[in-house]
Amino acid sequence: MSVPVITIDGPSASGKGAVASRVAAALGFHYLESGALYRLVALAGGNAPEKTAAGLQVEFRDGKIIFSGQDVTEKLREEAIGVRASEIARLPSVRSALLERQRGFRLPPGLVADGRDMGTVVFPDAVLKVFLTASAEARAQRRYKQLNDKGKHATLAALSSALEERDKRDAARAVAPLKPAVDAVSLDSSEMTLDEVVDQVLKKYREKYRESMYR
Repeated sequence: MSVPVITIDGPSASGKGAVASRVAAALGFHYLESGALYRLVALAGGNAPEKTAAGLQVEFRDGKIIFSGQDVTEKLREEAIGVRASEIARLPSVRSALLERQRGFRLPPGLVADGRDMGTVVFPDAVLKVFLTASAEARAQRRYKQLNDKGKHATLAALSSALEERDKRDAARAVAPLKPAVDAVSLDSSEMTLDEVVDQVLKKYREKYRESMYR
């Protein structure tokens, strides 16, 4: 049997990263935060982002993102990097360069990958595909709390506007637009705790995995 993959796609601040990392830990699987790869390309800068994408040296280790031997976790969370990454993600050349790089994270015993096109493009044969959503208000509140906890100033109105703009860009891009896979399980996390969402994903995975064993 192929190495099992769980994909968790969804819009920004839907909680997919926290859910995916917790699910991966619970199952003993590898974890891929695909959005971090685009953020790394944005962080590296330069006039040839596709070349940067093809040569990325990155490792996800103990909740940290290690790039060329350096911990860049906090740097990647900056809003300016996120905006630039969203722009870069629209470039077909960059997406193509990162495709095989992302698939290279598929190693035994399994992988949990979060992003925006994990289930539709990168791992179309995933045993479980989850599309995680939340209301714009809930997502803005989460991002506001994250920034405040780090001592960074932000307003809910500005955050909500930024999230809506990014949603529009991601859904309208010509290559790998943000949308659920046809066979994805949709979960709305607006009124759910992190533990509740993780439990739901694990339950769905075990159901799907049992089904695949008997095909």
